[in-house]
Amino acid sequence: MTSKPIKITLKRSVIGRPQNQVDTVKALGLRRIGDSREVSDTPALRGMVRTVQHLLEVEA
Repeated sequence: MTSKPIKITLKRSVIGRPQNQVDTVKALGLRRIGDSREVSDTPALRGMVRTVQHLLEVEA
């Protein structure tokens, strides 16, 4: 059983954010505002998205 991909887009800058949030955005594969990526919907990834949800737009 495979998990459905979700699309994440960086909507806000990471400048001035705590280092753990900067590292999480980088680990998600996002580099600059407007970057999008489709990622698998796993519990680990959901936790990463929840950490920086205020910076992202998530589409199911």
